[in-house]
Amino acid sequence: MTDTPTKQEIQSKSDNVPGAIPVEQRKNNRNDRKRNRRGDSKNLERDSDWQERVVQIRRVSKTVKGGKKMSFRAIVVVGNEKGQVGVGVGKAGDVIGAVRKGVSDGKKNLVRVPLTPNNSIPTLSLGRDGAANVLIRPAAPGTGVIAGGSIRTVLELAGIKNVLAKRLGSKTPLNNARAAMVALSQLRTHKSASRERGISLEQLYS
Repeated sequence: MTDTPTKQEIQSKSDNVPGAIPVEQRKNNRNDRKRNRRGDSKNLERDSDWQERVVQIRRVSKTVKGGKKMSFRAIVVVGNEKGQVGVGVGKAGDVIGAVRKGVSDGKKNLVRVPLTPNNSIPTLSLGRDGAANVLIRPAAPGTGVIAGGSIRTVLELAGIKNVLAKRLGSKTPLNNARAAMVALSQLRTHKSASRERGISLEQLYS
């Protein structure tokens, strides 16, 4: 009868083979893979907090030497409904690529919005971009988002539930969205305003 090799002998032979990976290193590699999987799931959860809404997709052309080069432009608003919002623009030969570029551009240009306990804004603000003027002002609980077009999308994804907004001037969606972003970036809480001015809250209200 031939003796069957034991498990330890097989492992020792495989360890002696040149170029073979030791058993301990294999176990470490498995643990690293498990950690990477956990890290990827955390990143996916972090990314799932963000919402993207496409405001406009247009087919645009660029005149080149051989004729016209057609592409798509997408305006995308990105926000987490917790006080962070951004507007991005992406251009590509297909719609999916343009939207993807718009999302990454929006995440690069995020604005933090101070929210009140009633999910409104602390003060009135006026923003301007190009020929577009946007006026936003706080509203009582239960009012909702009184706005239209791309301004409404920006305010909703910022997490604002009660606000009044009015578009003045241009009707262009991109300029209106950027004007709303300017207005939101200018917002300050009463506490931060009193700290910047070096006075107390009582003096600020008086």
